[in-house]
Amino acid sequence: MNQNLKYGTISSAEAMELEDRYGAHNYHPLPVVLAKGEGVFVWDPEGNRYYDFLSAYSAVNQGHCHPKIINALIEQAKVLTLTSRAFFNNKLGEYEKFITEFFGYDMVLPMNTGAEGVETAMKLSRRWGYDVKGIEEDKAILVFCEGNFHGRTISIVAASTDPGCRRGFGPYTPGIVTVPYNDAAALGKYLDEHGKNVAAFIVEPIQGEAGVYVPDDGYLKACYDHCKRHNVLFVADEIQSGLARAGKMLAVDYEDVRPDILILGKALSGGVLPVSAVLADKEIMLTIKPGEHGSTYGGFPMACVTAKAALEVLRDEKLAERSYELGMYFREEMKKIDHPMLKLVRGKGLLNAIVVEPKDGLEAWDVCVMLKEKGLLCKPTHRHIIRLAPPLVITKEQLDECIDIIKSVFAEL
Repeated sequence: MNQNLKYGTISSAEAMELEDRYGAHNYHPLPVVLAKGEGVFVWDPEGNRYYDFLSAYSAVNQGHCHPKIINALIEQAKVLTLTSRAFFNNKLGEYEKFITEFFGYDMVLPMNTGAEGVETAMKLSRRWGYDVKGIEEDKAILVFCEGNFHGRTISIVAASTDPGCRRGFGPYTPGIVTVPYNDAAALGKYLDEHGKNVAAFIVEPIQGEAGVYVPDDGYLKACYDHCKRHNVLFVADEIQSGLARAGKMLAVDYEDVRPDILILGKALSGGVLPVSAVLADKEIMLTIKPGEHGSTYGGFPMACVTAKAALEVLRDEKLAERSYELGMYFREEMKKIDHPMLKLVRGKGLLNAIVVEPKDGLEAWDVCVMLKEKGLLCKPTHRHIIRLAPPLVITKEQLDECIDIIKSVFAEL
């Protein structure tokens, strides 16, 4: 064993070399290897400690390895892990009751990944469109927004306007259209012309991958009203913006909008397992019959106890309230940075981004590398935007330390 290692059995260099040699090159990670996590911190194999300011794209809102969530997982793993849905298990119904009451819906369809949650919502919307709304068979339209990111499956990339997600993966799934984001009038115009065939409007309340693009106040409510006028389902993808990340339990809560279909993922397990959920009332959910949709692992016992514990942590530790207060403070401090590269700061709660303008050959990636060298990890999106999203358990003192790190990097640029 390498005597310089503190965690694990291989060095950072060895870990990166192995991934490069044996793994598909479908990611371009920052040059840091993580071997341990606790709360807001992660460590590399050599024992260097970093603040995590990505939170696994908001999957670890509750902090790394939260003891309540980990203990729930361990205790269940000792007893029963997987049954499939061929049989009942004694944890699923308890979890379904908990999550539906938690968010105020009749029913839930449990899945694993966020992309599976979105695909489930797409199927539900189409089936509802045919069986309830009465759309002619194979004519149903799903409306998405430009700049969206809902996953990478073959149907979802048909809705993407990002060339990196879309190019080379056609032909694309039909019945999918896009309208401009943050433009309720554009949605209204499309529905006025084509609404009789539209089953659903699927939207991120805050576009995360697009660079934490926060729409204008009133946008979501206006879109919801357009949907109601045309008997169209309003579907909210809260996989990244929900579960306390944006300063409310759901980002749609800022406008008192209740989605017809709600999609959750990422922090639904506190970053411990892939767990997603699609919530809706019976009129929508019961359009899908046995055998028409499902997943071997969807609703498996370990997922159920883990998700329940993860939601309890968000509620009991008042992480939405903490996210709201610290997010306001963070943005105020970021706006104090006077530097030609820093063009804009935006976000809600602890889901934030800074927009940088490339200068002297330096861009967002280089800023992130400099931050890493000072002990803070984050990742650029779209080359000129840096997403900043620490675990919601971060304290004000820890946040102040991170603000100082960010300010020191811009002072050096």
